[in-house]
Amino acid sequence: MSTALLIEQLLNGLQFGVMLFLMAAGLTLIFGVMGLINLAHGSLYMVGAFACAAVADATGSFWLGLAASLAAAAAAGALVEIVVIRRLYDRDHLDQVLATFALILIFSEGTRWLFGSFPLYLDIPSALSGAVELPGGARYPLYRLAIIGVGIIVAAGLYMLISKTRLGMRIRAGESDREMIGALGVDIRTLYTVVFALGAALAGLAGALVGALQSVQVGMGEPVLILAFVVIVIGGIGSIKGALIGAILVGLVDTLGRFLLPKLFVAFMGPSQGTTMGAAIASMLIYVVMAFILAFRPRGLFSANA
Repeated sequence: MSTALLIEQLLNGLQFGVMLFLMAAGLTLIFGVMGLINLAHGSLYMVGAFACAAVADATGSFWLGLAASLAAAAAAGALVEIVVIRRLYDRDHLDQVLATFALILIFSEGTRWLFGSFPLYLDIPSALSGAVELPGGARYPLYRLAIIGVGIIVAAGLYMLISKTRLGMRIRAGESDREMIGALGVDIRTLYTVVFALGAALAGLAGALVGALQSVQVGMGEPVLILAFVVIVIGGIGSIKGALIGAILVGLVDTLGRFLLPKLFVAFMGPSQGTTMGAAIASMLIYVVMAFILAFRPRGLFSANA
């Protein structure tokens, strides 16, 4: 196995982890501040992808599509919070799960009605369509490196928002004692709407960025949502730092596991059986890692305020 190939897989894992972070950061904010289990978060990821694809197709500009993905997902998130989610805060988690699962069906059928059942495709912008040379002579797509860069910028921006701004102070206070900040005059309803819209915008951004790497289709958010829940359980519910570390860990473990384990098993079991066994174990690897971490850190790697 060449060094260039290993570096390429490491970068693939990092890019996958960054995409998961954009999903998990919004999800962990919503759960940490509101105590809400939002199964419809993957639908907001899908909304961002479809908005980007539709606007990019109409205007010929990926960048306008990217802006549209943020606006559409944030607007959809704010509308959902005001119309549906606001009635669920005092209900138990089972009611929240049922209501947000219903939202998945509504978003899926609504999107199918608007755009049809056939997938849409996004073109990578020409400015990011090239490749850069890796050590060892391999070439790596510039667009995937750009996704990694966007994730780093978003992580830094969220850190500054949460730790250095008045809104961040209110978000942190809302995680600790929502009744107290309401008693101090903070409009808790507006705060919840802003947090939900922010989380939705991050999911929409992830959907738009990934939409240029794969097809944009109905139901594309559900598989990613499952991995995002794994990320926030590993990192710690309510922790942005935990979401970042957990996402990178999941991305690297999943990518390297799918790349290395079949090769390892082939060396002992032969090509056909080894490839099958390695792929099967690789698909379970992130859940094994999650169970191992929770055995020693039941609340995840970081606390909600970290």
